[in-house]
Amino acid sequence: QVQLVESGGGLVQAGGSLRLSCAASGRTFSSAAMGWFRQAPGKEREFVAAISWSGGSTYYADSVKGRFTISRDNAKNTVYLQMNSLTPEDTAVYYCGERQGAAIAATESLYAYWGQGTQVTVSS
Repeated sequence: QVQLVESGGGLVQAGGSLRLSCAASGRTFSSAAMGWFRQAPGKEREFVAAISWSGGSTYYADSVKGRFTISRDNAKNTVYLQMNSLTPEDTAVYYCGERQGAAIAATESLYAYWGQGTQVTVSS
């Protein structure tokens, strides 16, 4: 059974930074691509960033490219999302997902497991 637990969310002023973590249990983490998605109030969940099983490939939504960095530590079963230059438009609940497969993906339906989410609020 795979469990994902996000942490690191909080309240930050515009222009600030946060680093989210997602700790995974289970034996599949090191062979699975991982992703971060977010859902703002009244909106559908949207793709943010993804990373391949090895960390060698990453992919970002245009809205976060150049500001966010996804990384992973397979020895710690953890994936990270470093978020810089935050704006109020980044306010959302952030979810990490583990997909069934090694290649990165931006499609929500390709992810088999999800965490409970962590709230990120950016004040202006």
